[in-house]
Amino acid sequence: MDVWIQNASVLGEQGEPESRDILIKDGRVLAIVNGENKPAAGEVSGAELTVYDAQGKLVTPGLIDMHVHLREPGFEHKETIETGARSAAKGGFTTIACMPNTRPVTDNPDTVKLVLDKAGEANLVNVLPYAAITKNELGRELTDFEALKAAGAIGFTDDGVGVQNAQMMKDAMTKAAALGMPVIAHCEDDSLVKGLYVSEGNFAKKHGIKGIPNESEAIHVGRDVLLAEATGAHYHVCHVSTEQSIRLIRLAKSIGVNVTAEICPHHLVLSDEDIPGMDTNWKMNPPLRTPRDVAACIEALEDGTIDIIVTDHAPHSEEEKAKGMELAPFGIVGFETAFPLLYTEFVKTGRWSLDFLVRRMTQDPARVFGLESGKLEEGAAADLTIIDLELEQAVDPDSFATKGRNTPFTGRTLTAWPVATFVAGRVVYRAERFQPNV
Repeated sequence: MDVWIQNASVLGEQGEPESRDILIKDGRVLAIVNGENKPAAGEVSGAELTVYDAQGKLVTPGLIDMHVHLREPGFEHKETIETGARSAAKGGFTTIACMPNTRPVTDNPDTVKLVLDKAGEANLVNVLPYAAITKNELGRELTDFEALKAAGAIGFTDDGVGVQNAQMMKDAMTKAAALGMPVIAHCEDDSLVKGLYVSEGNFAKKHGIKGIPNESEAIHVGRDVLLAEATGAHYHVCHVSTEQSIRLIRLAKSIGVNVTAEICPHHLVLSDEDIPGMDTNWKMNPPLRTPRDVAACIEALEDGTIDIIVTDHAPHSEEEKAKGMELAPFGIVGFETAFPLLYTEFVKTGRWSLDFLVRRMTQDPARVFGLESGKLEEGAAADLTIIDLELEQAVDPDSFATKGRNTPFTGRTLTAWPVATFVAGRVVYRAERFQPNV
């Protein structure tokens, strides 16, 4: 089906909104034209043409999320590849990369194939699987990197746990570098975090809890940038959350180490001082840090020390999250609130330009991971997101497409919600309020 999106607001080369019509044919962007060069209706009309009036709405390249948890195989009560992909589409994401801490762990070609097959059956968004660095993510034996790459894995990570052995991580980076593949690291020294569940800050002090220290993350970052320098690997740091980690990444970049990094929306807008009490919807890993860390994270994203924004979408069942702060699993859902949350907090307030936010969620992830997506131009795949920048509504977990309801943002009023998402020219999400022309 061909698509004609009329009166769209797109971000031009200078980052300013411009009115354009977008023509989509055979899953690709055929033309992007201004008002003076609009085609006559007869030139693009046909039985299979769908026309949308996007007056007053922003059209961007499809959002990209390079750190998500789809839970399948093994934890389908939390999420499936289909429900996760549906949630991603509702949040405006067209490409997502899923972590391997499933059961079985995605540490062999058959499980990589299963993930890709399930994503194909869902036929919603582009799903890119990561493979584990070590078998069963136990940190004892490397997986078969060559076979996993051949099966379709896009990188290697033991996300959910840090690789504790430095030699193991160096060997992994050496192999990955030889294959031209990235190593994506969950940075956490187990000896400093065992049994702990909130950050070492004012919340922990107030409640008499021993907290997770910042150095538990930064120690691995420091170790790994040295190993990346020695091996030449592309080293990508997961969900950065501390001032100390940022200093190390900034230094590594300044001397030419091939290191990139990501940040989650919740680490940009919340600190440990926002936690209202023993509410497990505020329990995540890394934990919410101090206001000083939050300020450092924002600055690092702005100056390019941190390259991209990810959600770390991590759904859990309500029963699991009801076990209390000490026993409940870490993690919150993020697909459906990410863009409006960051728009409301940073663009609407004037701190960021709209172009900056969009680039950090589209072009920059594509650049970091060498993807063909993340662009809105003639000839590119028609992976697009349409966002109503005026739409204001409260976060309602009961309306989520994900199985997870675990969010700290319930009831928060946000602006700029996606109303339609296209993948290869197909509508994979459309809000009721956004209908095609009849």
